[in-house]
Amino acid sequence: MLDSMPAIERWFRLEWMEHTPPFYSSVDVRNAGFKLAPVATNLYPEGWNYLTPEMMPLAVQAAMAAIEKICPEARNLLLIPENRSTSTVYLSGLAQLRRIFHMAGLNVRIGSIDPAIKKTTSFELPNGETIVLEPVIRGKRRLGLKDFDPCTILLNNDLRAGAPGILEEVHEQYLLPPLHAGGSIRRKSKHFKCYEEVAKRLGKLLGVDPWLVNPMFARCGELNLDNKADMESLSNSVDVVLTKVRRKYKEYGIKDKPFVVLKADQAAHGNGIVTLRDAKDLDLMCKKVLTLTGGTPDSQRIHELLIQEGVPSCERLNDAVAEPVVFMMDRYVVGGFYRVHADRVSDEDLNAPGSGFLPLAFEQSTRLPQPGSKPGASVPNRFYMYGVVGRLAMLAASYELEATDPDAERYQ
Repeated sequence: MLDSMPAIERWFRLEWMEHTPPFYSSVDVRNAGFKLAPVATNLYPEGWNYLTPEMMPLAVQAAMAAIEKICPEARNLLLIPENRSTSTVYLSGLAQLRRIFHMAGLNVRIGSIDPAIKKTTSFELPNGETIVLEPVIRGKRRLGLKDFDPCTILLNNDLRAGAPGILEEVHEQYLLPPLHAGGSIRRKSKHFKCYEEVAKRLGKLLGVDPWLVNPMFARCGELNLDNKADMESLSNSVDVVLTKVRRKYKEYGIKDKPFVVLKADQAAHGNGIVTLRDAKDLDLMCKKVLTLTGGTPDSQRIHELLIQEGVPSCERLNDAVAEPVVFMMDRYVVGGFYRVHADRVSDEDLNAPGSGFLPLAFEQSTRLPQPGSKPGASVPNRFYMYGVVGRLAMLAASYELEATDPDAERYQ
């Protein structure tokens, strides 16, 4: 990857001539030592407060490029946060996002579509900063705030409950990301199918096995936990993925025991994941899958599951397992951080209560790759490789959004 940097960058340039990147995104990456692959792609990224001051110039420049491409004459930007967004951690990230776009030359105000926000509400942040949320006002064809008419609306709300009516039929303003990127509509299997395609193309370009950057997966749809035939089908699908991964481990002489993770296919569901190393015990599997549904078969039953190859993490920070999270805006990598969890092991999900965040992975993010340095030992080189995988996932997201765009007849 490092030796092929010119070819990779040219390839990305050509891709962006044909495809529009998501306005912004973040990608969870797992580094197994023998494999470097994304495991999740978020089109409404949170955690901007973990970007270091050294990363801010990159973020501001990327914001300028993104806005100029969409609306060169933009002056006012309306930022719409998650509903019930009273966490000071989340609001601190929102304040950082506001700061980035303000430094990019925009007037930025934060408008809430949360029914609970009926009047202007201020929140004090731990750093002494104040953030103000105002109720969004809907006109006939436009959204705005009192005495504030934006030309661009940026959602930091994943619309997991579906798109509310207040956001529909907005034709005179730019709404970013588009409504079909919402968590209730997106499917992880669709995203990773698109990712598989771009990984194969990159593998062909570099002359390497695309598996080295691509997690295998399968989709199990219309699952009824009470139906034995459905559970047997799930067991068979798990076994198929595990068998494929075992073959790859044998091919590369990897001694680890492979595993898969089960997660809700619908992007809106965030009830964690289930780790499996064997498909034999149906009863045990059923109990584990039940944890993804909220506790009971009839409570928000998940009808669709993603079975994804598990990628262990060889990264450690302060003796805790870590995974890099790469932040992007437009087509540019702007920074990131490590997600760490002291109570988890290398094959477990780190996006769980008790996790922490450290920006150490990208503390030298403005530096270019260093030819001749050992790939794993050099921070700039690791960052570049994380950035390539992050941009691959971002490119896959652009494919995904094009394919699911309800207004694009050529993709229907």
